[in-house]
Amino acid sequence: MAVTPHPAPREASGLVGVARLAAESPELRSRAEVKYFALPARSVLNRESSGRMPFAWTINPYRGCEFGCKYCYARYTHEFMEMWDGGDFERKIYAKVSAPELLRAELRKARDRGLPIALGTATDPYQPAEKQFEITRRMLEVFADFEGLDFSITTKSVLILRDLDLLRAVGRRHRFSVHMTVTTTDERLARRLEPKAPPPAKRLEAIAALARASIQVGVNLMPILPGITDSPPSLDAVARSAAEAGARFLYGNLLFLMPSAMRQFMPFLEREFLRLVKRYRRLYARSAYLNGEYKEQIMRLVADLRVRYGLDGKRQELPPGVRYEQFALPFTNVMLQTATPKAVCL
Repeated sequence: MAVTPHPAPREASGLVGVARLAAESPELRSRAEVKYFALPARSVLNRESSGRMPFAWTINPYRGCEFGCKYCYARYTHEFMEMWDGGDFERKIYAKVSAPELLRAELRKARDRGLPIALGTATDPYQPAEKQFEITRRMLEVFADFEGLDFSITTKSVLILRDLDLLRAVGRRHRFSVHMTVTTTDERLARRLEPKAPPPAKRLEAIAALARASIQVGVNLMPILPGITDSPPSLDAVARSAAEAGARFLYGNLLFLMPSAMRQFMPFLEREFLRLVKRYRRLYARSAYLNGEYKEQIMRLVADLRVRYGLDGKRQELPPGVRYEQFALPFTNVMLQTATPKAVCL
């Protein structure tokens, strides 16, 4: 459906870079308390430079996310656009409408990108905006025209089932997996933590549907929230439910709190978990990341659950039918220095 853009939302004078692009982005549509804007994109594949993640390239079709997860670390991405109200992250969604065409061009000219590509590392590629703009689906159509990539999708959304046809095609051509984020099986707690995301039971149903479709699918049990979702029974419930749904792997890591996330999360704690406020202030007083004995204990629990339920994290090799070199990015035997993935909000 054609959409008539409205004028740019704010004055762009004095702004530079992505902040200027955002200020000049035309409004495409509005729904309830959410506004959608068309954000020009200069590139789609972004290099992961922290060294903490098990992938080399990231893709995010949207800036901002409507799911409104209280712990979301990615709120800082709106600060790059000179937006300092943390609520704007879920109220102003920027769609990279030209991203699929850019992706095709970047993949065709690539000569050194035989390293893992992750779609949906900061914002959910299947959030409600995807129903309107279908950017993620159009990106999958691009991936389906190539072969031999190492590619994954991370989401909380059951909308991914809309694209089963393309997911099957991608799975035949690439080393491909879907990571469904499940932080808890407690429906009431999930509604407090992730107010607009699909409930855990629906996500588990989506895992089962993906598994039946022969899609390599697993669970990101992250972030694990100290004092909220970190108990052995809570972690066990997620792992057991994942295995019963047909998940093949399980990853988990603790919450990390950047300043932008802290400004949203601490008031939430004060309202909902007052008894934990002092503990969180102590835990995150020096760093956004947790280390030490507590982290080691939680990682041991996750590792034990992975073994107990057969969620060993192994992924399939490249499909044997991948033979068309003219469409494939060249692979090299490069070993990434991997670390346990940090918490990902999607």
